[in-house]
Amino acid sequence: MNTPTPPAAPAGRPVRLGLRQNRLQFTLLVVVNLCVGGLVGLERTTVPLIGTETFGLTSDLAVFSFIIAFGLTKAFTNLAAGALTARFRRKQLLVAGWLIGVPVPFALAYAPSWGWIVAANVLLGLNQGLTWSMTVNMKIDLVGPSRRGLATGLNEAAGYTAVGVTALLTGYLATSHGLRPVPELVGVVFVAAGLALALVVRDTAAHVALELAQHPQPLPADQDAGLKATFARTSWHDRSLRGASQAGLVNNLNDGLAWGVFPLLFTDHGLGLAAVGLIKGLYPVLWGLGQIPTGHLADRIGRKPLIVHGMLVQAVGFLLALALLDRPLLAGTLSAVALGLGTAMVYPALIASVSDHAHPAWRVNALAAYRFWRDIGYAAGALVAGVLADAFGLDATVVAAAVLTAASGLLAAHWITDHRTRAPRQPAGVRRLSPGP
Repeated sequence: MNTPTPPAAPAGRPVRLGLRQNRLQFTLLVVVNLCVGGLVGLERTTVPLIGTETFGLTSDLAVFSFIIAFGLTKAFTNLAAGALTARFRRKQLLVAGWLIGVPVPFALAYAPSWGWIVAANVLLGLNQGLTWSMTVNMKIDLVGPSRRGLATGLNEAAGYTAVGVTALLTGYLATSHGLRPVPELVGVVFVAAGLALALVVRDTAAHVALELAQHPQPLPADQDAGLKATFARTSWHDRSLRGASQAGLVNNLNDGLAWGVFPLLFTDHGLGLAAVGLIKGLYPVLWGLGQIPTGHLADRIGRKPLIVHGMLVQAVGFLLALALLDRPLLAGTLSAVALGLGTAMVYPALIASVSDHAHPAWRVNALAAYRFWRDIGYAAGALVAGVLADAFGLDATVVAAAVLTAASGLLAAHWITDHRTRAPRQPAGVRRLSPGP
C-alpha cells in the first residue's frame, strides 16, 4: 500500500510532531477547551434546582430529562464528528460547534418553560460534541504517539477544571442573585472567547499526514478505515477497545447520575446553594487538574492500571456519599474528592488507550466511536437515576452507581491490554513538508 502524500505546510512552515514543537497552537487549544468546559459547567449546580423550584417539576425523571437530551445529542454528535472529518477540516468543525452554542446561555437564562431548557441542552450537546471532539483530536494530532497521555490529560484538565470553577461560581451567584438569569449569562463570555480563539487556531491536517508518513505499520489492505467498520471494531470486535468503551460509558453514567442526583440529595439534607456549588465544583476541578499528572503517568506506567484503579476509587466515592450523609457537607466533600481523583485517573488513560490501539488512518473514527459510548453514559446515568429515584429514592441511585462502577473496573481489568506506541524515529528529510510544485 502506498504511503499517502502529505499536504504542503502553510507558507512553507515546518511541520513537526511534539508538544514543545507545537506549544503555541497546543496552548491556544487548551484555552479553547477551557471555554468548552465553562459552557457546560453552567448547568452543574443550578439547572436541576431550576427544574424543581422554578418550573415545579415533581418527577426526578422529568428533572433529569435535560441531561438525557444533552447526553444523547453529544454522543451522536461525537460519532458524526468522526465521519465529518473526512469532508471538513477540524478547524471548520470547531468553529461550527461554537456557532451552534451561541444561543445556549440566553436560553438557560430566560427560558419560559422547561421544554426550552431541554431544547437548549440539545444545542449544548451539539456544541460540546463538535468542540470537545475537535480540541482533543487536534491536540493528539500535534503531539504524536509518544505524548498522547499527557496531551489528553492537559486537554481534559482544561475542560473539567473550567466545569468545576463555573459550577462553583454559579452556585455563589445563585445564592446572591437567584437561580436565573445572572448565573447562566456567565456563559456569554465563554462563547465569545471560544469562538474568537477557534477562528485563530490553525488546522492540524498536515500533522496527521506526517504521522501517517512516519507510522511503522502501513494500514493493511484488507482493513476498512471507514466509520461503520471502525465503530464495530471499537465497540465489540477489538477486546481492548471494547473494554475502553464500556469503561467510558460507565464513567459518564456515574457522572450523569451525580450531576442530577447530588444537588437534590444534599439540598434535601439541609445544604444551601453555596455548599452544593462547592461540592459540584470540587468534583470536576479535581477531575480536571488531576489529569495533568495522571496523563503523564499513563505514558510512563501504562493505561490499564490507572483505568482499573480509577473506576474502583469512583465506586468508593459513591459509598462515602451515603455512609456519611448525617454530615452532608463532609459526605459531599469526601465523595467529590474520591470521584474527582478516580475520574482523573481514568479519563486521559482511556483516550490514550483507544489512540494506542487505533491506526492513524482510522484513529479519528475510533475516538468518535469511543466518545459516542462514553457520552451515551450521560443519558444512561440520568435515565437510571430518574427511574430508580422515582421508584426507590435517591439513595438507591447512589448504590446502583457504586455497583456499576466497580463492575466496570473489573471488566476493564479483564479486557484491556496495554499497547503503548513509541515515537517513531524521524527520518532525514521528513521534518519539513515543502510546498508542492
